[in-house]
Amino acid sequence: MRRRGLTVLFGALLLLVLSWQATVVKVPYVAMGPGPTYDTLGTDTGKPGGHPIISVEGATATKSKGQLRMTTVSVQPELTLYEAMAGWFEHDHAVVPRELIYPPDRTQQQVDEDNARDFQQSQTSAETVALRKLGYPVLVTVGEVSEGFPAVGKLQKDDVIKAVDGTAVDSPDKLTELIRAKPAGTVRQVEIVRGGQTQTVEIATKAGDDGNPRLGVQVGTTQPHPFKLTIQLDKIGGPSAGLMFTLGIIDTIEPEDLTGGMIIAGTGTIDDAGNVGPIGGIPQKLVAAKAAGAKVFLTPASNCAEAMDNPQPGLPLVKVTNVDDALAALTALRAGRTPALCSR
Repeated sequence: MRRRGLTVLFGALLLLVLSWQATVVKVPYVAMGPGPTYDTLGTDTGKPGGHPIISVEGATATKSKGQLRMTTVSVQPELTLYEAMAGWFEHDHAVVPRELIYPPDRTQQQVDEDNARDFQQSQTSAETVALRKLGYPVLVTVGEVSEGFPAVGKLQKDDVIKAVDGTAVDSPDKLTELIRAKPAGTVRQVEIVRGGQTQTVEIATKAGDDGNPRLGVQVGTTQPHPFKLTIQLDKIGGPSAGLMFTLGIIDTIEPEDLTGGMIIAGTGTIDDAGNVGPIGGIPQKLVAAKAAGAKVFLTPASNCAEAMDNPQPGLPLVKVTNVDDALAALTALRAGRTPALCSR
């Protein structure tokens, strides 16, 4: 009996030690859960005392009855064994290997800095796309003319390049694409605006050091508009707020209420061309959107399959490939029609 009692005691002590270690020892996993949502038409705190997330100077900002809520994912970067095991049983959380969020060759601080830069870029692209939809196109301007190239004497600093051979130029990438579409030495018709006057100049391209045809100019972009836009929200990171920022800017400037009085949630990256890209953490974002009272969720087309595998009751998944899809969906919702939904 004495031996049996010692065995039981030893087992109890061992269990106690293991249980203690489970609450102390860190494991190489992180937990992803529903994060806060932010109404891009509201304030940073969600209360009247906070500053607007999107503000405009030089124009009258319009008020909407509804909301355009961007969604986020909360990340718990350090887990004990106990916390990891508990997370596996929570339906609205995901426990994933730490290296998926924080690659081994990057520190947590570096990843956070990368996310901050991505978030800033998402704001810049959102502004570019929104202003274009509001009627303020991107202008490709000449910054410098390179010596020894055909553009010398034909193009000059601050010229706006409007078209090449009749095809509109709306980005530096588009200009490069058009110039490389024909062999070096081809005479191109380049439409420009100089001093407010439109003219066309003929320029024969020349092969650069890489063999590709070039005009011999360094270009940049500008997007003149008669007001100043400011986005103030620095609590989150990553590029996934791009779509909702874009819609928020448009709604803030346009007189029409894009929301139709509804709470619209969504996510998705945005590039300068207005394309909506995939994001991570879609299951957790759907939970957050549902909790915020959203009536629909604007879902990047590339995330539709995952979203449909993790549905929230009463939260339709609207399929969005680009900003035009999102605007069309909002128009349909305001008219009481069903927009294009995710499907298998």
